[in-house]
Amino acid sequence: MEQKLRNAAAVHALDILGVKQSFMLGFPDNRMDSIPLLEIVQKLESVLEQVKPHVVYTHHHGDLNIDHRIAHQAVMTACRPVPGTSVKEIYTFEVLSSTEWNTPGLTPFIPNVYVDISEYLDIKIQAISAYAMEMRDAPHSRSMVNIQQQAGYRGYSMGLYSAEAFSLIRMIL
Repeated sequence: MEQKLRNAAAVHALDILGVKQSFMLGFPDNRMDSIPLLEIVQKLESVLEQVKPHVVYTHHHGDLNIDHRIAHQAVMTACRPVPGTSVKEIYTFEVLSSTEWNTPGLTPFIPNVYVDISEYLDIKIQAISAYAMEMRDAPHSRSMVNIQQQAGYRGYSMGLYSAEAFSLIRMIL
C-alpha cells in the first residue's frame, strides 16, 4: 500500500513539473540492496534504449540512503561510455537529509554546475508538496523551509536568487 501511495505522489509531482514520460521500475523502497545490481542495471539499460537520453541525472554516490547509492552505481554502469551510447552528460544531485548526513571522510557533494531556478522555485515547492509524505517539519534537513533556504544558498553563492546545484561526472563533447 505504501508503495502505491509513493508512486501516486511521484506521478502527481511529475504532473506539476510537466514531465510527459516517466518509468517506475518497481524496486522495493529502502531495500534495493536485496536486488542483484545486474537486474537493476538491465532495467535501466532497457529504459535508456527506449529514451536515448543525452543527459542523465543521478544521486550523489556518497548519499547515506542505500537506495540512492545503488541507484548511482547502477546508473554509472548502465551509462558507461561504450561506442554508440546516447548519453553525453552525467550529473549528480544532492538530496537533503541524505547527501549531507553520510560518514565524514567520504567524498562530499561538491557542486560545479548551477542552474538558475529563481523563476521556477514556486513550481519546485508545489511539486515537493505533492510528495508531502517524505517531508518533515523544520528544523529537519528535509523540510520545506530548508529546501527553500538551500535553493537560496546555492543561488546566492553564484549571484542568483535560487539555484539547483549539480556535480558534473562526465561530459563527452
